Amino acid sequence: MDAAEKRVHAFVRVKPTADFAQDIIKFGPDKKSIDIYIKKDARKGVVNNRQTDWSFRLDGVLHNISQELAYEMVAQKLVADALIGYNGTIMCYGQTGAGKTYTMTGATAEYKHRGIIPRAIQQVFKAAAHSVDPFFTVRISYLEIYNETLCDLLSTTTSNGTSDTQMAVVDCPQGVYVKGLSIHSVSNEEDALNLLFEARENKVIAEHALNRNSSRSHCIFTIYIESRFRVFSNIKCINSKINLIDLAGSERLSKTGSEGQVLKEATYINKSLSFLEQIVVALADPKREHIPFRQSKLTHVLKDSLGGNCNTVLVANICGEAVHVEETLSSLRFATRMKWITTEPVISETYDREGTVKALEKEIILLKQELAMRDSLVNHAPVTYDPLTDIQIAEIKSQVHKYLKGAIDEIDIVNIRQVQEVFKQFKLVVSQQEREVEATLRSKYALIDKKDFAALAAVQKV
Repeated sequence: MDAAEKRVHAFVRVKPTADFAQDIIKFGPDKKSIDIYIKKDARKGVVNNRQTDWSFRLDGVLHNISQELAYEMVAQKLVADALIGYNGTIMCYGQTGAGKTYTMTGATAEYKHRGIIPRAIQQVFKAAAHSVDPFFTVRISYLEIYNETLCDLLSTTTSNGTSDTQMAVVDCPQGVYVKGLSIHSVSNEEDALNLLFEARENKVIAEHALNRNSSRSHCIFTIYIESRFRVFSNIKCINSKINLIDLAGSERLSKTGSEGQVLKEATYINKSLSFLEQIVVALADPKREHIPFRQSKLTHVLKDSLGGNCNTVLVANICGEAVHVEETLSSLRFATRMKWITTEPVISETYDREGTVKALEKEIILLKQELAMRDSLVNHAPVTYDPLTDIQIAEIKSQVHKYLKGAIDEIDIVNIRQVQEVFKQFKLVVSQQEREVEATLRSKYALIDKKDFAALAAVQKV
């Protein structure tokens, strides 16, 4: 994997709007750069050193493109890599109302408007259907983080969302996981989509001035893929997961006019996103030794997705209107910082002990059959390659004793197990003779250890 692959990839997607600020937002001809220009405010005086222009270079600018093309650019390769064992994360970030949920989940009204999650599910099951060698097992989970509370959107039990005592983010040698989060096996695309759409009904949303259906929580949809290879007799197992993250939108309270519960939610959202930005800044600094992932539930859950063993892609969703230029700049700065983070993706392989035993047993059977076939081809007498029976061991023991006494000149040997048993019997004979010689000497003489100097001195005096 080259150096370009060992970093977070960042794209920017611009929400379509009739009021697009063409005089403020400019796209480069390569569709990988975006420039922002703001005219100086004459009301602030002649001497005004405030910055008026910015330039950002990303992995791609997605503007006026279909959901299908957006998926191909952002997610297709990451999902393909996950199918061969690399973990992957796609995260949508941006201000509220910028199109994050549309990018991640899409619109259910029309099939062509489906987003990254349903298309990723489709790609995984298509690969499983066309694959000859590996056997795929697919499972999914859907986690919601609402007001620093962990919620299971696929839980069969009803939760009031007021306590996370049964769910917790846990660190382990294999990485981070959420204790108590239900994981559901799915056998086809339809089953997975049904769970996805059912879970969407449980998401917490609210209305404010900028968005009629604003997500009030961070949602993480995870696809777990397990591949077992028949060529390895089911002993080689590759495990990977794809985290598809729809972050709650950042908000300027002065614009949203939030009050009461919505204001409280916005405070939690902005606080967690602020912690996320601190993590990104820390990860981009090679001199930082400690990364404070535990500052929030969101950053703790994303520990493996940011700077870990994972292919990570960010989609920064922005609005094209002039009134939102400050939020657009903030999102673009975040995307640029994300690109500074390096990753070390590696394939996750495990070997099943039970499968290994079965594979070795199968190999032994095949080798025995091959040896029997060889003996038949060269006209050898039939030979058994199974462990020796008690009768066979007794016969070899008898032949060894006869050989030592000179009664026979040869010992009948037809396979390697008999050779091993002959040497074992010789060793037993030698050990027996040593014991008999020692017993005879002790009956006639007093044996003294050479290292027993006191006993030696006493004998010499006598």
